[in-house]
Amino acid sequence: MTAAPSADQIARVRAHLPALLAWYRGRRRDLPWRAAPPDPWAVLLSEIMLQQTTAPVVAARFPDMLARFPTPQAMAEAGEDAVLAAWSGLGYYRRARALFACARAILERHGGRVPDDPQALAALPGVGPYTAAAVAAIAFGRPVVPVDGNVARVLVRLFALGGEPARPSPRLRELAARVARAEDAGDLAQAWIELGALVCRPRRPLCGDCPLEQVCLARARGLEDRLPAPAPRPERRLVHASAFLALADGDLVLLRRRPRGGLLGGLVDLPGVPLAPDAGPEPPPLAVDWRPVPGEVRHVFTHLEMRLRLERAVVDGPETARPAPELPAAGLFWWPIAELAALPLASLTRRLLAHGGIVPPPSGRQASAR
Repeated sequence: MTAAPSADQIARVRAHLPALLAWYRGRRRDLPWRAAPPDPWAVLLSEIMLQQTTAPVVAARFPDMLARFPTPQAMAEAGEDAVLAAWSGLGYYRRARALFACARAILERHGGRVPDDPQALAALPGVGPYTAAAVAAIAFGRPVVPVDGNVARVLVRLFALGGEPARPSPRLRELAARVARAEDAGDLAQAWIELGALVCRPRRPLCGDCPLEQVCLARARGLEDRLPAPAPRPERRLVHASAFLALADGDLVLLRRRPRGGLLGGLVDLPGVPLAPDAGPEPPPLAVDWRPVPGEVRHVFTHLEMRLRLERAVVDGPETARPAPELPAAGLFWWPIAELAALPLASLTRRLLAHGGIVPPPSGRQASAR
């Protein structure tokens, strides 16, 4: 195991923090959640949205999300389905459910105000050590450095920590605490993150643009392209299946609410999409004349790739084809095509609908309540 960083190296890095701060203030990206003074709820919202998603994707969706839910109370009162619908297209939907639970917890435990203590923040649903540290530093000026994948990579290179993976760990969080400082804590927290995103990149880091180049041990030893060691990529499972698109009365579509647990839990999709990666093919939901739509829809998850053939049928207004008065907890239901924007649709569902000739609403668009 690599030796612990020396006190001298830590002192050298701390001495260069003014250079890091100046670099950040001159080079930082114009992102919609960077407001002065910072709104704690907006900071928390952005950090949860940024989990497992890139900044450009979140930047495009954040203003509408904040406008729709300007406070924890507004989100808690809107309900989980409204949050899932607004989240539609961002992926990793457990984050949306955790975000809603977080808003409720802030309302119930903290009177609707985001707490400023890192431990209280970490106790909220969906808030881990990184998010708690980021909100504490950025929103409240607490002297902590949040360690995400970007900051982990910067620290591994700065201190030439061979064998240390580029992911948050207790060792790297302890090291981040040793280089933190109280002055300008919010900007410094963002500076560390920005440095990893823009300069200390996973491949071909731009060391000549780095304000910490002079104190980087990996750079001094010619290891910047070799640290951190790349993590092995997980093997992705391939699943073939059929999805079923049933239409009735010219304006109704048959949909399914998935159970809360498992893949795409709690979201709305078409019948037939496997509820579990190892599940067998599902039978058609109706005994009608199904016809294949040419081509297939390919959708990739982190550990799973789906290739779906779409079967389409038109039902001439049977007694069962009645629009659902409300979204069920689980199971099949008919829903007006014109009101699809009100539903928490996964990206896969949108792609299948489009493949079947139905143009789904834009991601995150809100419709009037039924």
